[in-house]
Amino acid sequence: MTQNKLLVSVAALLLVGSMSFFTVNETEKAIKFALGAIVKSDYTPGIYFKVPFYNNVKKFDARIQTMDSKPERFLTAEKKNVIVDSFVKWRIGDVKTFYTVVAGDIDQANLRLDQIIKDAFRGEFSKRNIKQLVSTDRQIIREILIKNSKTLAADLGMEIIDVQVMRIDLPEEVSSSVFRRMEAERERVAREFRSQGAEAAERIRADADRQRVVTLANSFRDAEKLRGEGDAKSAEIYAKAYGANSEFFTFYRSLNAYKKTFTGSDMMVLDPESDFFKYFKNQQIVK
Repeated sequence: MTQNKLLVSVAALLLVGSMSFFTVNETEKAIKFALGAIVKSDYTPGIYFKVPFYNNVKKFDARIQTMDSKPERFLTAEKKNVIVDSFVKWRIGDVKTFYTVVAGDIDQANLRLDQIIKDAFRGEFSKRNIKQLVSTDRQIIREILIKNSKTLAADLGMEIIDVQVMRIDLPEEVSSSVFRRMEAERERVAREFRSQGAEAAERIRADADRQRVVTLANSFRDAEKLRGEGDAKSAEIYAKAYGANSEFFTFYRSLNAYKKTFTGSDMMVLDPESDFFKYFKNQQIVK
Protein backbone atom coordinates (compact mmCIF):
# COMPACT_ATOMS: atom_id res chain seq x y z
CA MET A 1 0.00 0.00 0.00
CA THR A 2 2.82 2.31 0.93
CA GLN A 3 4.61 1.40 -2.32
CA ASN A 4 1.48 2.26 -4.34
CA LYS A 5 1.23 5.64 -2.63
CA LEU A 6 4.88 6.26 -3.43
CA LEU A 7 4.34 5.43 -7.09
CA VAL A 8 1.31 7.72 -7.23
CA SER A 9 3.27 10.53 -5.58
CA VAL A 10 6.16 10.13 -8.02
CA ALA A 11 3.75 10.09 -10.96
CA ALA A 12 2.04 13.21 -9.62
CA LEU A 13 5.38 14.95 -9.18
CA LEU A 14 6.40 14.00 -12.72
CA LEU A 15 3.09 15.26 -14.07
CA VAL A 16 3.37 18.54 -12.17
CA GLY A 17 6.99 18.85 -13.26
CA SER A 18 6.10 18.32 -16.92
CA MET A 19 3.34 20.89 -16.60
CA SER A 20 5.77 23.39 -15.06
CA PHE A 21 7.84 23.84 -18.23
CA PHE A 22 7.08 24.76 -21.79
CA THR A 23 9.18 25.23 -24.92
CA VAL A 24 9.05 27.89 -27.58
CA ASN A 25 10.35 26.87 -31.03
CA GLU A 26 11.92 29.15 -33.62
CA THR A 27 8.71 29.06 -35.67
CA GLU A 28 6.48 30.03 -32.76
CA LYS A 29 5.50 33.03 -30.65
CA ALA A 30 4.06 32.47 -27.17
CA ILE A 31 1.98 34.32 -24.58
CA LYS A 32 1.89 33.34 -20.90
CA PHE A 33 -1.31 34.02 -18.98
CA ALA A 34 -1.97 34.18 -15.23
CA LEU A 35 -5.60 33.41 -14.52
CA GLY A 36 -6.51 34.70 -18.00
CA ALA A 37 -4.40 37.88 -17.84
CA ILE A 38 -1.36 38.28 -20.08
CA VAL A 39 1.85 38.39 -18.06
CA LYS A 40 4.52 37.93 -20.73
CA SER A 41 4.72 37.73 -24.53
CA ASP A 42 8.27 38.51 -25.60
CA TYR A 43 9.60 34.95 -25.58
CA THR A 44 12.57 33.89 -27.64
CA PRO A 45 13.13 30.24 -28.60
CA GLY A 46 13.95 28.14 -25.51
CA ILE A 47 12.57 26.37 -22.39
CA TYR A 48 10.58 28.36 -19.77
CA PHE A 49 8.91 27.82 -16.39
CA LYS A 50 5.25 28.23 -15.53
CA VAL A 51 3.06 27.52 -12.50
CA PRO A 52 0.67 24.66 -13.28
CA PHE A 53 -3.01 25.54 -13.17
CA TYR A 54 -2.09 29.17 -12.47
CA ASN A 55 -0.33 29.92 -15.72
CA ASN A 56 -1.30 28.77 -19.17
CA VAL A 57 0.49 29.34 -22.48
CA LYS A 58 -0.82 29.96 -25.99
CA LYS A 59 1.44 29.54 -29.02
CA PHE A 60 1.07 31.06 -32.46
CA ASP A 61 2.67 30.34 -35.81
CA ALA A 62 5.45 32.91 -36.35
CA ARG A 63 6.17 31.89 -39.94
CA ILE A 64 5.28 34.05 -42.95
CA GLN A 65 1.62 33.77 -43.92
CA THR A 66 0.14 34.34 -47.38
CA MET A 67 -3.17 36.10 -47.87
CA ASP A 68 -4.31 35.46 -51.45
CA SER A 69 -7.07 37.97 -52.13
CA LYS A 70 -9.85 37.42 -54.61
CA PRO A 71 -9.72 39.67 -57.69
CA GLU A 72 -11.25 43.01 -56.76
CA ARG A 73 -12.52 45.98 -58.79
CA PHE A 74 -11.04 49.43 -58.22
CA LEU A 75 -11.77 52.79 -59.83
CA THR A 76 -8.97 54.66 -61.58
CA ALA A 77 -8.53 58.44 -61.77
CA GLU A 78 -10.53 58.44 -65.02
CA LYS A 79 -13.41 56.59 -63.30
CA LYS A 80 -12.71 53.32 -65.12
CA ASN A 81 -12.92 49.95 -63.39
CA VAL A 82 -9.89 47.68 -63.25
CA ILE A 83 -9.76 44.16 -61.83
CA VAL A 84 -6.72 43.61 -59.58
CA ASP A 85 -5.42 40.21 -58.52
CA SER A 86 -2.92 40.41 -55.64
CA PHE A 87 -1.49 38.64 -52.62
CA VAL A 88 0.09 39.74 -49.31
CA LYS A 89 2.90 38.17 -47.31
CA TRP A 90 2.74 38.86 -43.57
CA ARG A 91 3.69 37.49 -40.19
CA ILE A 92 2.91 38.14 -36.54
CA GLY A 93 4.81 41.17 -35.30
CA ASP A 94 3.54 41.94 -31.79
CA VAL A 95 1.95 38.72 -30.57
CA LYS A 96 0.28 40.47 -27.62
CA THR A 97 -1.49 42.96 -29.88
CA PHE A 98 -2.28 40.19 -32.34
CA TYR A 99 -4.00 38.17 -29.64
CA THR A 100 -5.78 41.17 -28.14
CA VAL A 101 -7.18 42.54 -31.42
CA VAL A 102 -7.99 39.41 -33.45
CA ALA A 103 -7.90 36.80 -30.66
CA GLY A 104 -4.97 35.11 -32.41
CA ASP A 105 -7.26 33.90 -35.21
CA ILE A 106 -5.44 33.72 -38.59
CA ASP A 107 -8.70 33.85 -40.56
CA GLN A 108 -9.90 36.90 -38.64
CA ALA A 109 -6.50 38.52 -39.16
CA ASN A 110 -6.71 37.89 -42.92
CA LEU A 111 -10.16 39.48 -43.08
CA ARG A 112 -8.97 42.61 -41.27
CA LEU A 113 -5.79 42.79 -43.33
CA ASP A 114 -7.72 42.30 -46.57
CA GLN A 115 -9.78 45.41 -45.83
CA ILE A 116 -6.62 47.42 -45.08
CA ILE A 117 -4.97 46.33 -48.35
CA LYS A 118 -8.11 47.07 -50.36
CA ASP A 119 -8.25 50.58 -48.90
CA ALA A 120 -4.58 51.07 -49.82
CA PHE A 121 -5.25 49.84 -53.36
CA ARG A 122 -8.31 52.05 -53.65
CA GLY A 123 -6.43 55.16 -52.54
CA GLU A 124 -3.46 54.50 -54.81
CA PHE A 125 -5.40 53.49 -57.94
CA SER A 126 -7.67 56.52 -57.69
CA LYS A 127 -4.60 58.72 -58.30
CA ARG A 128 -3.62 57.04 -61.58
CA ASN A 129 -5.27 56.38 -64.93
CA ILE A 130 -5.18 53.03 -66.71
CA LYS A 131 -2.17 53.97 -68.84
CA GLN A 132 -0.17 54.97 -65.76
CA LEU A 133 -1.13 51.78 -63.92
CA VAL A 134 0.01 49.63 -66.84
CA SER A 135 3.21 51.58 -67.52
CA THR A 136 4.25 52.23 -63.90
CA ASP A 137 6.88 49.88 -62.48
CA ARG A 138 5.22 47.30 -60.22
CA GLN A 139 8.04 47.80 -57.70
CA ILE A 140 6.96 51.42 -57.20
CA ILE A 141 3.33 50.40 -56.56
CA ARG A 142 4.53 47.63 -54.21
CA GLU A 143 6.60 50.04 -52.11
CA ILE A 144 3.74 52.55 -51.87
CA LEU A 145 1.21 49.89 -50.84
CA ILE A 146 3.53 48.48 -48.17
CA LYS A 147 4.16 51.97 -46.81
CA ASN A 148 0.45 52.86 -46.74
CA SER A 149 -0.66 49.63 -45.06
CA LYS A 150 2.25 49.02 -42.69
CA THR A 151 1.06 51.26 -39.84
CA LEU A 152 -2.52 49.97 -39.93
CA ALA A 153 -1.31 46.36 -40.01
CA ALA A 154 0.93 47.05 -37.01
CA ASP A 155 -2.20 48.07 -35.07
CA LEU A 156 -3.32 44.46 -35.57
CA GLY A 157 0.02 43.09 -34.38
CA MET A 158 0.92 42.11 -37.93
CA GLU A 159 4.05 42.86 -39.97
CA ILE A 160 3.68 43.34 -43.73
CA ILE A 161 6.47 41.56 -45.63
CA ASP A 162 5.33 42.03 -49.19
CA VAL A 163 2.39 43.16 -51.32
CA GLN A 164 2.39 41.99 -54.92
CA VAL A 165 0.07 42.84 -57.80
CA MET A 166 -0.10 39.74 -59.97
CA ARG A 167 -2.40 41.09 -62.65
CA ILE A 168 -4.35 44.21 -63.61
CA ASP A 169 -7.20 43.51 -66.01
CA LEU A 170 -10.05 45.50 -67.48
CA PRO A 171 -13.64 44.32 -67.09
CA GLU A 172 -15.02 42.50 -70.12
CA GLU A 173 -17.22 45.38 -71.25
CA VAL A 174 -14.38 47.88 -70.86
CA SER A 175 -11.89 45.57 -72.57
CA SER A 176 -14.09 45.35 -75.65
CA SER A 177 -14.37 49.13 -75.81
CA VAL A 178 -10.63 49.59 -75.30
CA PHE A 179 -9.82 46.98 -77.93
CA ARG A 180 -12.13 48.72 -80.41
CA ARG A 181 -10.43 52.04 -79.69
CA MET A 182 -7.02 50.44 -80.03
CA GLU A 183 -8.07 48.83 -83.31
CA ALA A 184 -9.39 52.17 -84.62
CA GLU A 185 -6.18 53.88 -83.52
CA ARG A 186 -4.06 51.26 -85.26
CA GLU A 187 -6.16 51.64 -88.39
CA ARG A 188 -5.65 55.41 -88.28
CA VAL A 189 -1.90 54.99 -87.87
CA ALA A 190 -1.84 52.44 -90.71
CA ARG A 191 -3.73 54.83 -92.99
CA GLU A 192 -1.34 57.61 -92.07
CA PHE A 193 1.65 55.40 -92.86
CA ARG A 194 0.09 54.30 -96.15
CA SER A 195 -0.58 57.95 -97.05
CA GLN A 196 2.98 58.90 -96.18
CA GLY A 197 4.25 55.95 -98.20
CA ALA A 198 2.15 56.92 -101.23
CA GLU A 199 3.36 60.52 -100.94
CA ALA A 200 6.98 59.35 -100.72
CA ALA A 201 6.44 57.03 -103.71
CA GLU A 202 5.01 59.87 -105.81
CA ARG A 203 7.88 62.11 -104.78
CA ILE A 204 10.44 59.44 -105.69
CA ARG A 205 8.64 58.70 -108.97
CA ALA A 206 8.52 62.41 -109.88
CA ASP A 207 12.18 62.80 -109.01
CA ALA A 208 13.03 59.74 -111.13
CA ASP A 209 11.03 61.16 -114.07
CA ARG A 210 12.80 64.50 -113.67
CA GLN A 211 16.18 62.81 -113.59
CA ARG A 212 15.21 60.78 -116.68
CA VAL A 213 14.27 63.95 -118.60
CA VAL A 214 17.46 65.69 -117.47
CA THR A 215 19.56 62.66 -118.37
CA LEU A 216 17.96 62.37 -121.83
CA ALA A 217 18.34 66.09 -122.42
CA ASN A 218 22.00 66.00 -121.39
CA SER A 219 22.56 62.92 -123.53
CA PHE A 220 20.86 64.57 -126.52
CA ARG A 221 22.92 67.72 -125.95
CA ASP A 222 26.15 65.72 -125.75
CA ALA A 223 25.13 63.68 -128.82
CA GLU A 224 24.36 66.81 -130.81
CA LYS A 225 27.62 68.32 -129.69
CA LEU A 226 29.55 65.23 -130.74
CA ARG A 227 27.60 65.04 -134.00
CA GLY A 228 28.36 68.68 -134.69
CA GLU A 229 32.02 68.16 -133.90
CA GLY A 230 31.98 65.08 -136.15
CA ASP A 231 30.30 67.00 -138.97
CA ALA A 232 32.80 69.81 -138.57
CA LYS A 233 35.67 67.34 -138.65
CA SER A 234 34.14 65.61 -141.65
CA ALA A 235 33.65 68.92 -143.44
CA GLU A 236 37.25 69.83 -142.62
CA ILE A 237 38.48 66.53 -144.06
CA TYR A 238 36.28 66.98 -147.15
CA ALA A 239 37.57 70.51 -147.56
CA LYS A 240 41.19 69.39 -147.31
CA ALA A 241 40.53 66.49 -149.68
CA TYR A 242 38.77 68.79 -152.13
CA GLY A 243 41.57 71.30 -151.93
CA ALA A 244 44.18 68.61 -152.59
CA ASN A 245 42.51 67.35 -155.83
CA SER A 246 39.24 69.03 -156.62
CA GLU A 247 38.72 67.16 -159.86
CA PHE A 248 39.13 63.74 -158.25
CA PHE A 249 36.91 64.77 -155.37
CA THR A 250 34.18 65.88 -157.79
CA PHE A 251 34.54 62.64 -159.71
CA TYR A 252 34.31 60.60 -156.47
CA ARG A 253 31.19 62.46 -155.37
CA SER A 254 29.58 61.86 -158.76
CA LEU A 255 30.28 58.12 -158.57
CA ASN A 256 28.59 57.95 -155.16
CA ALA A 257 25.63 59.88 -156.60
CA TYR A 258 25.39 57.48 -159.56
CA LYS A 259 25.55 54.49 -157.20
CA LYS A 260 22.73 55.76 -155.03
CA THR A 261 20.64 56.92 -157.99
CA PHE A 262 20.81 53.78 -160.11
CA THR A 263 20.34 51.30 -157.26
CA GLY A 264 16.78 49.97 -157.49
CA SER A 265 14.13 50.23 -160.17
CA ASP A 266 13.00 53.81 -159.67
CA MET A 267 12.63 55.96 -162.80
CA MET A 268 14.34 59.34 -163.11
CA VAL A 269 13.85 61.87 -165.92
CA LEU A 270 16.77 64.31 -166.49
CA ASP A 271 18.13 66.46 -169.30
CA PRO A 272 21.00 64.56 -170.98
CA GLU A 273 22.94 67.82 -171.12
CA SER A 274 22.79 68.39 -167.35
CA ASP A 275 25.90 68.33 -165.16
CA PHE A 276 24.72 65.09 -163.63
CA PHE A 277 25.86 63.18 -166.77
CA LYS A 278 29.11 65.09 -167.03
CA TYR A 279 31.31 62.06 -166.44
CA PHE A 280 29.23 59.85 -168.73
CA LYS A 281 30.09 62.13 -171.61
CA ASN A 282 33.71 62.56 -170.58
CA GLN A 283 35.18 59.08 -170.18
CA GLN A 284 38.73 60.32 -169.87
CA ILE A 285 40.17 59.04 -166.64
CA VAL A 286 41.14 61.79 -164.28
CA LYS A 287 44.72 61.48 -163.25
